[in-house]
Amino acid sequence: MKLNIANPATGQQKLIEIDEEKILQPLYEKKMSDEVAGETLGEQYKGYVFKISGGNDKQGFPMKEGVLAQGRVRLLLGKGQSCFRERRSGTKRRKSVRGCLVGPDLSVLALVIVKKGDAELPGLTDQPVPIRLGPKRASKIRKLFALDKNADVRKYVVRRTIAAKEEGGKTRSRAPKIQRLVTPRVLERKRKRLALKKQRYAASKAAAADYEKLLKSRLAEQKAKRQAQLSKRRESKKSTKTSVKKDSVKK
Repeated sequence: MKLNIANPATGQQKLIEIDEEKILQPLYEKKMSDEVAGETLGEQYKGYVFKISGGNDKQGFPMKEGVLAQGRVRLLLGKGQSCFRERRSGTKRRKSVRGCLVGPDLSVLALVIVKKGDAELPGLTDQPVPIRLGPKRASKIRKLFALDKNADVRKYVVRRTIAAKEEGGKTRSRAPKIQRLVTPRVLERKRKRLALKKQRYAASKAAAADYEKLLKSRLAEQKAKRQAQLSKRRESKKSTKTSVKKDSVKK
Protein backbone atom coordinates (compact mmCIF):
# COMPACT_ATOMS: atom_id res chain seq x y z
CA MET A 1 0.00 0.00 0.00
CA LYS A 2 1.19 3.53 -0.77
CA LEU A 3 0.94 6.27 1.85
CA ASN A 4 0.60 9.85 0.64
CA ILE A 5 1.78 11.98 3.59
CA ALA A 6 1.17 15.74 3.48
CA ASN A 7 2.46 18.47 5.79
CA PRO A 8 0.24 21.60 5.68
CA ALA A 9 2.75 23.60 7.76
CA THR A 10 5.45 23.48 5.06
CA GLY A 11 3.33 22.66 2.01
CA GLN A 12 5.36 19.51 1.28
CA GLN A 13 4.10 16.09 0.28
CA LYS A 14 5.72 12.66 0.06
CA LEU A 15 4.65 9.26 -1.25
CA ILE A 16 6.03 6.17 0.48
CA GLU A 17 5.33 2.52 -0.24
CA ILE A 18 4.92 -0.07 2.53
CA ASP A 19 4.64 -3.77 1.69
CA GLU A 20 4.86 -5.27 5.19
CA GLU A 21 1.43 -6.34 6.43
CA LYS A 22 2.64 -6.09 10.03
CA ILE A 23 3.14 -2.31 9.72
CA LEU A 24 -0.20 -1.77 7.95
CA GLN A 25 -2.20 -3.91 10.41
CA PRO A 26 -2.81 -1.08 12.98
CA LEU A 27 -4.30 1.08 10.21
CA TYR A 28 -7.02 -1.46 9.34
CA GLU A 29 -10.53 -0.84 10.66
CA LYS A 30 -9.66 2.84 11.18
CA LYS A 31 -11.96 5.32 9.49
CA MET A 32 -11.46 8.69 7.82
CA SER A 33 -10.59 11.61 10.15
CA ASP A 34 -9.19 9.17 12.74
CA GLU A 35 -5.75 9.95 14.16
CA VAL A 36 -2.90 7.42 14.01
CA ALA A 37 0.30 7.43 16.07
CA GLY A 38 3.45 7.66 13.95
CA GLU A 39 5.26 4.86 15.86
CA THR A 40 3.03 2.29 14.13
CA LEU A 41 4.61 3.15 10.75
CA GLY A 42 8.20 3.08 11.93
CA GLU A 43 10.75 4.45 14.39
CA GLN A 44 11.56 7.45 12.17
CA TYR A 45 7.97 8.71 12.72
CA LYS A 46 8.18 8.63 16.52
CA GLY A 47 6.19 11.47 18.12
CA TYR A 48 4.27 12.23 14.93
CA VAL A 49 0.48 12.05 14.76
CA PHE A 50 -1.24 11.48 11.40
CA LYS A 51 -4.86 12.00 10.43
CA ILE A 52 -6.48 9.82 7.75
CA SER A 53 -7.89 12.20 5.13
CA GLY A 54 -8.86 9.81 2.32
CA GLY A 55 -7.67 7.22 -0.15
CA ASN A 56 -8.41 5.14 -3.24
CA ASP A 57 -8.93 1.45 -3.77
CA LYS A 58 -7.08 -0.61 -6.42
CA GLN A 59 -9.70 0.24 -9.06
CA GLY A 60 -9.42 3.99 -8.37
CA PHE A 61 -12.69 4.56 -6.50
CA PRO A 62 -12.32 7.25 -3.78
CA MET A 63 -13.15 6.86 -0.11
CA LYS A 64 -16.24 8.75 1.09
CA GLU A 65 -16.62 9.91 4.66
CA GLY A 66 -19.72 8.69 6.48
CA VAL A 67 -20.01 5.38 4.57
CA LEU A 68 -19.10 2.84 7.26
CA ALA A 69 -18.07 -0.01 4.99
CA GLN A 70 -14.85 -1.58 3.73
CA GLY A 71 -16.16 -2.34 0.28
CA ARG A 72 -17.75 -0.37 -2.51
CA VAL A 73 -21.32 0.96 -2.44
CA ARG A 74 -23.50 2.75 -4.97
CA LEU A 75 -25.00 6.02 -3.69
CA LEU A 76 -27.29 8.62 -5.22
CA LEU A 77 -25.21 11.79 -5.07
CA GLY A 78 -26.21 15.39 -5.70
CA LYS A 79 -24.84 18.91 -5.58
CA GLY A 80 -22.63 19.75 -2.60
CA GLN A 81 -21.66 16.15 -1.83
CA SER A 82 -18.14 14.78 -2.09
CA CYS A 83 -17.17 12.44 -4.95
CA PHE A 84 -19.67 14.21 -7.25
CA ARG A 85 -19.37 17.09 -9.70
CA GLU A 86 -22.60 18.58 -11.00
CA ARG A 87 -22.53 18.81 -14.81
CA ARG A 88 -26.07 20.20 -15.19
CA SER A 89 -28.03 22.07 -12.51
CA GLY A 90 -30.40 19.89 -10.51
CA THR A 91 -29.04 16.56 -11.69
CA LYS A 92 -28.22 13.60 -9.44
CA ARG A 93 -26.23 10.46 -10.24
CA ARG A 94 -25.79 7.06 -8.70
CA LYS A 95 -22.04 6.55 -8.32
CA SER A 96 -19.79 3.87 -6.86
CA VAL A 97 -17.72 5.03 -3.88
CA ARG A 98 -15.43 3.24 -1.43
CA GLY A 99 -16.38 3.14 2.26
CA CYS A 100 -14.45 5.18 4.81
CA LEU A 101 -13.01 2.18 6.69
CA VAL A 102 -9.38 1.34 5.91
CA GLY A 103 -8.79 -2.16 4.52
CA PRO A 104 -6.27 -4.22 2.55
CA ASP A 105 -8.01 -3.45 -0.77
CA LEU A 106 -6.74 0.16 -0.76
CA SER A 107 -3.90 1.13 -3.08
CA VAL A 108 -3.28 4.67 -1.72
CA LEU A 109 -4.03 6.08 1.72
CA ALA A 110 -3.78 9.84 2.32
CA LEU A 111 -2.36 10.99 5.67
CA VAL A 112 -1.94 14.53 7.06
CA ILE A 113 0.58 15.47 9.76
CA VAL A 114 -1.34 16.84 12.76
CA LYS A 115 1.52 16.88 15.26
CA LYS A 116 5.23 17.03 14.50
CA GLY A 117 7.63 14.63 16.19
CA ASP A 118 11.21 14.99 17.37
CA ALA A 119 13.07 13.98 14.20
CA GLU A 120 12.99 15.82 10.88
CA LEU A 121 11.62 13.96 7.86
CA PRO A 122 13.39 14.69 4.57
CA GLY A 123 10.91 15.90 1.96
CA LEU A 124 8.24 16.65 4.57
CA THR A 125 9.54 18.93 7.34
CA ASP A 126 13.04 19.94 6.29
CA GLN A 127 12.36 22.84 3.92
CA PRO A 128 9.11 24.84 3.47
CA VAL A 129 7.76 25.42 -0.03
CA PRO A 130 7.32 29.18 -0.66
CA ILE A 131 3.81 30.35 -1.45
CA ARG A 132 3.75 31.48 -5.07
CA LEU A 133 0.74 33.81 -4.84
CA GLY A 134 -0.25 36.12 -2.00
CA PRO A 135 -3.77 37.06 -0.87
CA LYS A 136 -5.93 39.29 -3.07
CA ARG A 137 -8.66 40.43 -0.68
CA ALA A 138 -7.93 43.62 1.30
CA SER A 139 -9.02 42.16 4.66
CA LYS A 140 -6.79 39.09 4.15
CA ILE A 141 -3.77 41.27 3.30
CA ARG A 142 -4.40 43.23 6.51
CA LYS A 143 -4.62 39.97 8.44
CA LEU A 144 -1.38 38.61 6.91
CA PHE A 145 0.69 41.71 7.73
CA ALA A 146 -1.24 42.66 10.93
CA LEU A 147 -2.14 46.07 9.51
CA ASP A 148 -4.37 48.78 10.92
CA LYS A 149 -7.62 49.81 9.19
CA ASN A 150 -6.09 53.14 8.16
CA ALA A 151 -2.97 51.54 6.60
CA ASP A 152 -2.58 51.60 2.81
CA VAL A 153 -3.04 47.99 1.67
CA ARG A 154 -1.65 48.67 -1.82
CA LYS A 155 1.89 48.96 -0.46
CA TYR A 156 1.77 45.42 0.99
CA VAL A 157 0.58 43.43 -2.05
CA VAL A 158 2.71 40.34 -2.68
CA ARG A 159 4.36 40.84 -6.08
CA ARG A 160 5.92 38.02 -8.07
CA THR A 161 8.84 38.55 -10.40
CA ILE A 162 8.79 37.10 -13.90
CA ALA A 163 12.20 36.29 -15.33
CA ALA A 164 13.14 37.56 -18.75
CA LYS A 165 12.57 35.18 -21.66
CA GLU A 166 15.76 36.20 -23.42
CA GLU A 167 19.20 36.69 -21.96
CA GLY A 168 19.75 40.30 -20.97
CA GLY A 169 16.03 41.02 -21.15
CA LYS A 170 13.97 42.94 -18.67
CA THR A 171 12.53 41.21 -15.61
CA ARG A 172 8.92 42.08 -14.84
CA SER A 173 6.83 41.92 -11.71
CA ARG A 174 3.11 41.29 -11.37
CA ALA A 175 0.67 41.99 -8.56
CA PRO A 176 -2.96 40.91 -8.20
CA LYS A 177 -5.84 43.37 -8.34
CA ILE A 178 -6.94 44.00 -4.76
CA GLN A 179 -10.51 42.91 -4.12
CA ARG A 180 -12.93 44.78 -1.80
CA LEU A 181 -10.61 47.77 -1.55
CA VAL A 182 -12.34 50.85 -0.12
CA THR A 183 -11.32 53.89 -2.20
CA PRO A 184 -12.82 57.42 -2.49
CA ARG A 185 -14.53 56.35 -5.72
CA VAL A 186 -16.14 53.34 -3.99
CA LEU A 187 -17.38 55.60 -1.17
CA GLU A 188 -18.75 58.09 -3.71
CA ARG A 189 -20.64 55.29 -5.49
CA LYS A 190 -21.99 54.09 -2.16
CA ARG A 191 -23.22 57.61 -1.28
CA LYS A 192 -24.85 57.91 -4.70
CA ARG A 193 -26.51 54.51 -4.31
CA LEU A 194 -27.88 55.46 -0.88
CA ALA A 195 -29.08 58.84 -2.19
CA LEU A 196 -30.94 57.12 -5.05
CA LYS A 197 -32.45 54.70 -2.54
CA LYS A 198 -33.68 57.61 -0.40
CA GLN A 199 -35.09 59.35 -3.48
CA ARG A 200 -36.96 56.21 -4.51
CA TYR A 201 -38.31 55.83 -0.96
CA ALA A 202 -39.46 59.48 -0.86
CA ALA A 203 -41.04 59.21 -4.34
CA SER A 204 -42.90 56.01 -3.42
CA LYS A 205 -44.10 57.63 -0.16
CA ALA A 206 -45.35 60.72 -2.04
CA ALA A 207 -47.04 58.52 -4.65
CA ALA A 208 -48.76 56.52 -1.88
CA ALA A 209 -49.97 59.75 -0.21
CA ASP A 210 -51.33 61.06 -3.55
CA TYR A 211 -53.10 57.77 -4.14
CA GLU A 212 -54.69 57.87 -0.67
CA LYS A 213 -55.82 61.46 -1.29
CA LEU A 214 -57.30 60.56 -4.69
CA LEU A 215 -58.98 57.49 -3.23
CA LYS A 216 -60.60 59.55 -0.45
CA SER A 217 -61.85 62.15 -2.94
CA ARG A 218 -63.27 59.43 -5.22
CA LEU A 219 -65.00 57.75 -2.26
CA ALA A 220 -66.41 61.11 -1.16
CA GLU A 221 -67.71 61.76 -4.71
CA GLN A 222 -69.31 58.31 -4.85
CA LYS A 223 -70.90 58.87 -1.43
CA ALA A 224 -72.29 62.27 -2.47
CA LYS A 225 -73.63 60.79 -5.72
CA ARG A 226 -75.27 57.97 -3.80
CA GLN A 227 -76.82 60.43 -1.34
CA ALA A 228 -78.15 62.54 -4.20
CA GLN A 229 -79.71 59.47 -5.83
CA LEU A 230 -81.34 58.42 -2.54
CA SER A 231 -82.73 61.92 -1.88
CA LYS A 232 -84.09 62.06 -5.43
CA ARG A 233 -85.86 58.70 -4.92
CA ARG A 234 -87.34 59.88 -1.63
CA GLU A 235 -88.65 63.09 -3.23
CA SER A 236 -90.20 61.12 -6.11
CA LYS A 237 -91.87 58.75 -3.62
CA LYS A 238 -93.24 61.72 -1.62
CA SER A 239 -94.58 63.39 -4.76
CA THR A 240 -96.36 60.20 -5.87
CA LYS A 241 -97.97 59.82 -2.40
CA THR A 242 -99.25 63.43 -2.34
CA SER A 243 -100.69 63.09 -5.86
CA VAL A 244 -102.52 59.89 -4.83
CA LYS A 245 -104.00 61.63 -1.74
CA LYS A 246 -105.18 64.59 -3.83
CA ASP A 247 -106.88 62.25 -6.33
CA SER A 248 -108.70 60.39 -3.52
CA VAL A 249 -109.94 63.69 -1.97
CA LYS A 250 -111.35 64.94 -5.31
CA LYS A 251 -113.28 61.73 -5.75
